[in-house]
Formats: sequence, C-alpha cells, structure tokens
Amino acid sequence: MTTKPDTSPDSAPGEPVRRRPSRWLPSLVWLIPIVAAIAGLSFAINSWYARGPTIDITFRSAEGIEAGKTKVRYKDVDIGLVKSIRLAADRSHVIAEVELTSDASSFAVEDSRFWVVKPRIAASGVSGLGTLLSGAYIGVDAGRSQEREDSFTGLEVPPIVTADTPGKQFVLHAGDLGSLDIGSPVYFRRVNVGQVVAYDLDQNGKGVTVRVFVRSPYDTFVTTSTRFWHSSGVNLKLDADGLKLQTESISTVLLGGVSFIDSPHLPPGRAAQDDAVFQLAGNQDEALRVEDGPSTSTVMYFEQSVRGLSPGAPVDFRGVVIGAVRSIGIEFDRATNSFRLPVVVDFYPARLGLRRPGEPGALSADAERRLMDALVRRGMRAQLRNGNLLTGQMYVAIDFFKGAPLPAGMGRGQGQGLDEFPTIPGAFDELQGKLADIVDKIGKMPFDTIGRDLSTALAGMRETMASADRLVKRLDGQVAPEIMATMEDARKTLKAAEGTFSADAPVQQDLRRALQELMRTANSLRQLTDYLEENPQSLLRGKPEEER
Repeated sequence: MTTKPDTSPDSAPGEPVRRRPSRWLPSLVWLIPIVAAIAGLSFAINSWYARGPTIDITFRSAEGIEAGKTKVRYKDVDIGLVKSIRLAADRSHVIAEVELTSDASSFAVEDSRFWVVKPRIAASGVSGLGTLLSGAYIGVDAGRSQEREDSFTGLEVPPIVTADTPGKQFVLHAGDLGSLDIGSPVYFRRVNVGQVVAYDLDQNGKGVTVRVFVRSPYDTFVTTSTRFWHSSGVNLKLDADGLKLQTESISTVLLGGVSFIDSPHLPPGRAAQDDAVFQLAGNQDEALRVEDGPSTSTVMYFEQSVRGLSPGAPVDFRGVVIGAVRSIGIEFDRATNSFRLPVVVDFYPARLGLRRPGEPGALSADAERRLMDALVRRGMRAQLRNGNLLTGQMYVAIDFFKGAPLPAGMGRGQGQGLDEFPTIPGAFDELQGKLADIVDKIGKMPFDTIGRDLSTALAGMRETMASADRLVKRLDGQVAPEIMATMEDARKTLKAAEGTFSADAPVQQDLRRALQELMRTANSLRQLTDYLEENPQSLLRGKPEEER
C-alpha cells in the first residue's frame, strides 16, 4: 500500500494517507451454472404446474399399450401419457397408470370412458385404421359428472355414441333380440337416423332391453305416439292369407335394424324425453295395429282334422278379422269314447263394433254373454276353412248358417273353464261325407237279387208265350189271321225285352260299368282330398320321386 504526503492544512507533515480498495467483480465463468440453475428451476416449476391428476385404467390385457409411449387423446389432442403398466394381484387384468395434463383434469370424473383405439372391424363399420402407422392410443369420452374419480374400467370396444354427440337415447323392451346387434341402424321412413348402442337381458329373463340413440334433429320425431318395430333384412311370413315378403335396406340384411313412426291410429303426441321407454314390436303390422282393448276367450271343439291351423291363425267374420287362435289341444270324451280337438280363440269385441269397457254405451260382461247367446240361437257357428290351397293354412270362419242345429246358447267347455262356441263341419268335409254316403248307398243296392227277379219274370213270360202259340195252332188260320199277326209282334217284343233284361245285355253291362266308375271316382276323390290335406305342397312341386 502506497501513501502520499498529506498536503492538507490539518494534516501533519510527513503523515501517510489511507484509501479504500475498489469492489471485487466475479468472473464470467460463474454465469453459466447460474443460468442453468435458473432454467432447470423454471422447467421444474412449469412441469409441476403442467402436471395433471394421475388415474388408473383397468383393461383385460395390455395389447397395444406401452409405458412411456402410449398417449391419451381426445379429438386427436394429447391429454395424457401412460406412465406404467402393472399386472393385477389376481392376474385377471392389467392396470395402466396414466398421467393427465393439467388442462385435462376435467376428464377425471366418474362417468368418463376410456378404450384402446386400434384397427377394428365391427357391425358399425371399420375404425382405427390411422393407428396402423401411428400406433395405438387410448381414446376418451368426456364425462359430465361433477364427482371426481381416479380409477376406471376401460371399454373393450369403442362406444357407438359419445357424450358430445347431440341426440337422445331411448329404451326399448322386446321379447327377444332378433337380428339386432350393437351398431345396428335405426330408421325413420327408411332414413338412417341412429344406432343401437346397448342391449341386455331383463332381470327376470323373460325379455331383453335395447337402448337406441337417435341423432339430432331426428330425435324430435320420436313422440309419445311413436311405435318401434324390428325391421330385419328379410321378413317372410306364411299364414292363411298367403305368403308375405317385406324387405328394408341392404344393410339390414346383414345387421338387422329398428324402425319407428307415429301410429296413424293415435293423436299426435308430444316429443319424447331422453330415456323414454317403448315396446319393440316384431313387425310393422304388429306395431301399428289398432289397440283393441281387452279380449274375450272362448273354446271351440272340432271333430275334424285341424292340420294347417296354427296358433295366431285369424278368426274371420265375413272377411273381417275379429280374433286369433291362441292354442290347439286334444281332449278325450269318456261319455262317447272319442277324441275332440279344443281350439281356444281370443275375440276382440271392439272389432265387432262393441264399445270398450269404460266407454259410454259399453256392455257389461253379462250383457255381452246374452248377446252372444242370441247370435248363436240365430245360427252363428264357427267353421274351419282353407285359407290358402297352396300353403294348406287354415283359419276359423264365423258366420250364420241356415239349418244348423240350434242350441240354447253358448255352453261351458269341458276342462277349459271357458265358454264353448258351437261349430259346424267344414264345407269340404261335408262334401266328402255326402260322397261317401252316396257310395255306401250304391254299394248296398241288391243288384244280384234284382237280376234273379228279372230272370224269373222272363221265364214266366216265355212259358206264357208258348201256351199262347199252342192255342193259336188249334185255331183256324182263316178265322183269326189278325191274332197271328199280333202274336208275332208280341214274340218280337218279348225277344227284345229278353235281350234288354238278360244278364249279359248291353244295358245291364252299361249300368254296372257306370256304377263301378262312380264308385271308383268317389274313392279317387277321397284319396285325393286325404293326400292334399297331408301334402298341400304337392300342388306346386308335384309328387316326390320316391312316391311315384
């Protein structure tokens, strides 16, 4: 340290002056670690702020999922990453630990759905082809719940409809699933407006529940008066009315489908709410059928064959269907040691123009029974008729028949507990019975006795003519020439009569041949009717080769 002489007036001569040293400056080498530390701290803070919730997603297998690579995407935006994959303790599934981004924390709610997006071919179409190059990823359907959740069960197949798709879901109840599957189309006037999204068996096992989704704005067409039905690709129906074939679009041939429309028999309804419940009918006719109200059951006993009559066959009154056959059975009558065939049918009084219960002017149960008794006394009967000769299907015809036995009214069916409606044999069976009676009467005619009597009468006439000849020879030919001429004419007449009534006469042979042909015709007709009753399809396809 150097000093300089102090020249100030206050300082003593020769005393040194003290000065402070300058401030120390760091080297530029220290700036690099400082900047690195600040950058690392900033990155850590940003990572901590960008980090979202961690959730666990359960899958049956880890196919297509890789820790550190598989991403979670929503509308092609990355919102998370699979951090690890572990096997469950019972080894029945795998658990993927997913870390979501901070702006994706709203996806960690209880109704969110996750699935693995990969190439798939399903009834709803082909999906996930883009992952052939980019690899599989986890798709997500954002939930709307406010309840937080950090554990989810992944879907094995992608959902048909996501939560952000505008539209409504409806619940359909049916007896069976038919040809429907997840992804089957829903049609309105043959326009595809939705899809089947789920189905399940009812808890009692007596039906199925189908959920369908109808896209907006078509969901406004579903009202309280809407009717749904199965619209499978090919609907083939064979009944007493003949063969009916109904088809929809080509896609329903493979996938089946559901159709709906407002019932023309109901007033316009209001728009149906989400998750509204409807019945799913088997076909369009059943869905749009007029609601007939309660039915009245009765039993009809037939003694003829009921081949061709099946449950569901129509009960017809002069061309108007007023009911349907419910069941067909057999009963043994101990009094007569014979069998009867009870056919239980359901009548709909509303189809006969009668008021439904509860409506003004409706008949009580007793009044309705008295009305049916009066109709039966007037000759109303049930008769089996052939609805279609080609198919052999039969139906029950109700009509008034003149000359029918008149019971006191409707009886009580034995063993059925139902009112008995009287029946009458069918026209075809009646004709067959009359032909059989004619053949029996012809067979009972005593042709042998008649022939012997004719032979005896002819022998007596020959003896009489011989006596007359002897008498004439005794007479003088000049006295009675006219007698001779008369006797000659009588002889010729006798010979002609003998030739006519003899056993080998043409008339006798022709009569015998005619009677035999009539009997053969009756037998052939009986065999033909029996064969057609058992094999009605032979009218179209002919007799099978093995029967020829």
